[in-house]
This record gives sequence, structure tokens and C-alpha cells, in this order.
Amino acid sequence: VQLQASGGGLVQAGGSLGLSCAFSGSVISIIHMGWYRLAPGKERELVARINSDSINSMYYADPVKGRFTISRDDDKNTVSLQMNSLKPEDTAVYYCGARTRLRLYLGQGTQVTVSS
Repeated sequence: VQLQASGGGLVQAGGSLGLSCAFSGSVISIIHMGWYRLAPGKERELVARINSDSINSMYYADPVKGRFTISRDDDKNTVSLQMNSLKPEDTAVYYCGARTRLRLYLGQGTQVTVSS
């Protein structure tokens, strides 16, 4: 599975940003798509996940609930993350990921910086 993320950048606190990720390869093997982030001095964190089930069930980490929205377009093989009401603590490198039964694939990271 190959992943190519885009978006990110610099925004003031309270602002919004959108991330998008195009995926290709063994798409049928994907169990879920997700966005992860890595902040300096912290461990990698799963931010949001959308499952490849009949209802596209979703998961959000507590810090982003109500502010971030994950979505996918299976016709275009993309997964997106809309981030609203951004906070300085959201500053991190964000990665899109695809989980199969064998492993987690991560794309290249994109920097999100939220200034106070």
C-alpha cells in the first residue's frame, strides 16, 4: 500500500486546516485508514480512524473529538482529515496510515503548526 499525504501548514489557534491522503496498491486488504501524529517529545498517537466496514465506523482520540472529522472517498481512494478549532497542542507531524492484517503502512508526514 502506498500513501501520499498533502495539506498541513501553519495556522493560528482557532483556525482550520485540511489534510488529504491518496492511497494505492493493495487497497482491498486495508482494514482501516487513519491519521496519526508525532509531536516532539511524545509518542506517535492515533488521531482518527475510519474502518473499512459497511458503515465506515470511526474512532477519534479524546483530544480531538468534536474538532476533527475523518472521511474517505473509496471512488477516489482518498482519506481526509478536517481539523477545526485547532490548538497549539495539535502541532505535530501528521501521517496517514493504512492497516492491513499484516502491518501498518504510513505515508510521509506533513507538518501542522498551530501558533498561539
